[in-house]
Amino acid sequence: MIALFIQAADTANKLIDTAKHAGQVLAAAPQEDLRFGDLIIKGGWVMIPIGILAVLGLVIFFERYFTIRKASRNESNLMLQIRSSIVSGNLESAIAICRNNNSPLGRMLQKGLLRIGRPIKDIEGAIENVGKLEVAKLEKNIGILGIVAGIAPMFGFLGTIAGVIKIFYDISKTDNISMGVISGGLYVKMVTSAAGLFVGIVAYVCYHILNMMVDKVILNLETDAIEFIDLLEEPSK
Repeated sequence: MIALFIQAADTANKLIDTAKHAGQVLAAAPQEDLRFGDLIIKGGWVMIPIGILAVLGLVIFFERYFTIRKASRNESNLMLQIRSSIVSGNLESAIAICRNNNSPLGRMLQKGLLRIGRPIKDIEGAIENVGKLEVAKLEKNIGILGIVAGIAPMFGFLGTIAGVIKIFYDISKTDNISMGVISGGLYVKMVTSAAGLFVGIVAYVCYHILNMMVDKVILNLETDAIEFIDLLEEPSK
């Protein structure tokens, strides 16, 4: 009985020594870092349209951002110059100032100055029509960002489906349900889902940032247009 106990103890000690040795080997083995480029490659072909959408969204955002920012600059100096020219009766000078200003407000006021002599309603209508055209120019391509925000997560979901198909295909070929067999499909699932959601979220935020900037420009244009109409009505008071 004592001999059996001693033999069992020796076997347990050997198992413990083997486990310690295996742990030391694993600890000593160099761990391969997962690079960002390798991670993208593991996402498969679905990463290509997601990448195209990401580049397209960034190009549109920065192009529109600087365009709208330029249009939203403070035009108080322009209004002062136009007021001074109108008060002094120099209409041609006011038109030249608007033409040289090359801004949405300048083009709106130029159209209004060219309509001076007609009823105020006609002047207001002309300014409003030009304002609509200027706003449409500012909103150009912003809707594409909204499309990117909606499509990118769908491509991520498509990658998830592709990853699941790959998992079952690999299992059917090897008849083996191990982590090594299913890891390829899991990479496709997780990487494409994360990339699609990330691109969609960024595009969604950029879309609303640009819309808020356009709304601010519209408010400034409307305020300056009202001030211009009041300026035209002052002599008749």
